[in-house]
Amino acid sequence: MQTRILGKSGLEVSAIGFGCMGLNFSYGHALSNAESITLIRQAVERGETFFDTAEVYGPYTNEMIVGEALAPIRDQVVIATKFGFNIVDGKMAGIVDGKMAGLNSRPDHIRAVAEASLERLGIEVIDLFYQHRVDPEVPIEDVAGAVKDLIAAGKVRHFGLSEPGAQTVRRAHAVQPVAALQNEYSLWTRGPESNGILEVCEELGIGLVAYSPLGKGFLTGAMGGDAKLSEGDFRRMLPRFTPEAMEKNQALIALLKTLAAGKGATPAQLALAWLLAQKPWVVPIPGTTKLHRLEENIAAADILLSADDLTAINQALAAIDVEGERYPAHLMATTGR
Repeated sequence: MQTRILGKSGLEVSAIGFGCMGLNFSYGHALSNAESITLIRQAVERGETFFDTAEVYGPYTNEMIVGEALAPIRDQVVIATKFGFNIVDGKMAGIVDGKMAGLNSRPDHIRAVAEASLERLGIEVIDLFYQHRVDPEVPIEDVAGAVKDLIAAGKVRHFGLSEPGAQTVRRAHAVQPVAALQNEYSLWTRGPESNGILEVCEELGIGLVAYSPLGKGFLTGAMGGDAKLSEGDFRRMLPRFTPEAMEKNQALIALLKTLAAGKGATPAQLALAWLLAQKPWVVPIPGTTKLHRLEENIAAADILLSADDLTAINQALAAIDVEGERYPAHLMATTGR
């Protein structure tokens, strides 16, 4: 597996990482702990070294699975986790008046989450600690300062932000250098190209970790217009995953299949290769519960797209209108702040 450096941080990770959330959270089905641990270790055996989790995945249980899986080879991998929500009675606090009621990035809370995550993961230091969503009630300078203190104390190595606005990144970076931003970025979610995120990463030397690089499964081409989502699958609340939107978005899948066939690749591999070709400091973190999909994703790192390939892909995509927003309004409001 090729490796990449996240900006100027010096943090070296596999070119394709592993988003662990879906192992046991959000998609309406879950692997057993043993199955999850086996799959994570199979990822390591195949060269992946970058694993992403968060306290709210479960909550808590995803971190425990990741920690147990990686314990035997802790010094060979990079573990990222996140803070920034209140968890009440084992659930993330929800929506009140259209706003996320559970955001909490107060410095004392950040410190408490760090200690709890270290214990659940069974590690002595968190390699990359992200603010999961910007908390408008807490100045970002205070957040960055709290993580800076954790870094000084040897409990965290690097600071990250997820779905921030570009100006927030600059303010945070002035207090504690930001190693990575984790934003949704894919062939059908290209906001970082126009909202200043790629620009600020280039300017400040920050890596971009692309979550949902396969469009939450849609860009694999495995979901037809008649796909049925199970109870408990969070995609049921997303505008792009209504039956009508999935049917209309099959035009994108048809295009991806044609483009991928021309490179001897699958749609998922083309989508990941396209991300890797954008910038040398972009690292996608697809998730999966299946070994054959894991191996398919990893193989995407060997697909090279030329400048002519990228131009042709962009021209073809420009003719496709994606149906539906990536999040409903109340969740979109938590991004870009």
